[in-house]
Amino acid sequence: MIVGIGIDLVDIARVKRLLSDKNDRALRRLFTDGEVAYATARAEPARHFASRIAAKEATFKALTGHPLSRSIGWREMEVICNESGAPRLALSGLAASCAEALGATRWWISLTHSEGVAGAVVVVESSTAIQQPLP
Repeated sequence: MIVGIGIDLVDIARVKRLLSDKNDRALRRLFTDGEVAYATARAEPARHFASRIAAKEATFKALTGHPLSRSIGWREMEVICNESGAPRLALSGLAASCAEALGATRWWISLTHSEGVAGAVVVVESSTAIQQPLP
């Protein structure tokens, strides 16, 4: 059963401006050390940072069925790649708690980017129906 869907688009030019400002504080607030290492090792880091912002925004949207989802921190959601390079989500803290409360058992994530825009879609599945009604 699908318990959440999120989609988001991010303007890559805005992320390029953020990176050109040498805004390390913003990078530390938005991304895990692993995400920073991954994106900065790529030829065009802004595309990879933008797709991760889109994935995190899509995850926020997919978790909106939980009343505490608006309090999730950016670094509690991490986009990592499996052995074949496919993206997947790793959640911690409140993000993991909200997902558990929704009964999330499987996540689907797709990232894309063009010259100007990065996008992400996140789908959350549960093997059981939600046990308690949500507001």
